[in-house]
Amino acid sequence: MKIILSGTASDSHTWNLVYLGLFLEERGHDVVALGPCVSPRLLTAACRRHAPDAVVLSSVNGHGHRDALAAVRALRAEPESAALPVAVGGKLGTAGRSGEAEAA
Repeated sequence: MKIILSGTASDSHTWNLVYLGLFLEERGHDVVALGPCVSPRLLTAACRRHAPDAVVLSSVNGHGHRDALAAVRALRAEPESAALPVAVGGKLGTAGRSGEAEAA
């Protein structure tokens, strides 16, 4: 499978992306790594360019739910990526901090 691997818009962490990239490549996947701080606009452009079989989004900073939701909405708005499988993982919320995770 060709997989686009990406961080989320507000997440500057890279170690998670390096690890996931190696993990996926060791299992025979072709990985297009976009890196950290990827905006929904950049992600959709990369999907148009590379025509992946799936997208993997990773977050460490605790804003993954909000950022991934924006990214998936942008992908779903494009006819080419409307049905593209997307896996999201990492620290997706900041539970315990003013109810932010529940409101997201």
